Amino acid sequence: MTFSAAIVAGEPSGDLLAARMLRGLRARDPDVRAMGIGGPAMAREGFEAWHPMDALSVFGYVDALRQAPRLIRTWRDTRRRTLDWHPDVFVGVDAPDFNLRLEEKLRAAGIPTVHFVGPSIWAWRFERIHQIRRAVSHMLVLFPFEVDLYREQGVPVTYVGHPLAELIPARPDRAAARERLGLRSDRRVLALMPGSRESEIRLLAPRFLQAARILRLEDPDLEFVVPVVNERRRTQFEAILAQYPLPGCRVLPALPEQGAASPRADGLDTSGWPIAWHAMEAADAVLVASGTATLEAALFKRPLVISYVITPWMRRIMAWKSGQDAPSLPWVGLPNILEREFVVPELLQEAATPQALAEHTWAALTDASLAERIAQRFTALHETLSRDTPGLAAQAILEASRAHA
Repeated sequence: MTFSAAIVAGEPSGDLLAARMLRGLRARDPDVRAMGIGGPAMAREGFEAWHPMDALSVFGYVDALRQAPRLIRTWRDTRRRTLDWHPDVFVGVDAPDFNLRLEEKLRAAGIPTVHFVGPSIWAWRFERIHQIRRAVSHMLVLFPFEVDLYREQGVPVTYVGHPLAELIPARPDRAAARERLGLRSDRRVLALMPGSRESEIRLLAPRFLQAARILRLEDPDLEFVVPVVNERRRTQFEAILAQYPLPGCRVLPALPEQGAASPRADGLDTSGWPIAWHAMEAADAVLVASGTATLEAALFKRPLVISYVITPWMRRIMAWKSGQDAPSLPWVGLPNILEREFVVPELLQEAATPQALAEHTWAALTDASLAERIAQRFTALHETLSRDTPGLAAQAILEASRAHA
């Protein structure tokens, strides 16, 4: 009998994770049928979408309240379709606010549930563990330190490694990346990455651009690349760029403009890469919003400066919702969390001034010994996170389904 899986992934990072997982499932059952909510990477693996992943694209509590009617309609439709179909397993990929509620209902109805990417209860809202116990048959985690946490709380768990460690090359090829993007080899290049959400770009892009203008006073030949996830975010960023003009700034489209198959020394095919990866591989340093992109920059062995800003209203809501004024850990950036120290700077909220961002980024761009130390640390991190993620995830999903049966 063909194995069936309902899957919900709500962001580009989740789309990539789910696509790799699907590939692992298809290696074990070529006829596996998968439906739910997903993106283009999942579609390339034969996934049938009931709703596009943009249906879950919200940022934080304020945006979630604004989009609540649409989210509720999508959630109810997904629950109804999944219950009617009754697949062998449901897999929620990240998106915990949406997926954990859904998993709780589905598990109660007899459908085994797997949650891929453990919610960051180690930083915020540890009380969520009670809902996780009710909702999740098996948890798949990306980081080794999470295993003991979930195991101690009685949640079956498997460390599957981080698929980015498999997809991103162990040895970046800056020259090939610059050739793909049409960038000169004799100039410094900074990747500016103010986020993929509307609110992130609105709050961070002006600061990043002002910092970049300060940096260009130090190096008039400095070039900037800004990868964008879609045309909507490109339009938004370019409107801000018009307010803070920056010579040498190129906004990159969702796909590279030039030969996506430029030769690399290792022969790696880069044609399926998101544009942000091309930008990071080509860059000397990265100024980036906190999130998955910080881990991507680390796996590309680039010096980076992490920043994040939220509005006072959002800050109050987060504190109320989580019962915490700040995260349980002293770090917010994934590279620092994994290394358990401030390997790279984090400039958050009021500390994220253009001048401070410029000063830290200038060091990332120009300090050769710093770049070497960063590369060594992140090479070791890459090795720790590199596992057969598709195979391990697929095996755990199949075992969770069999255990329920």
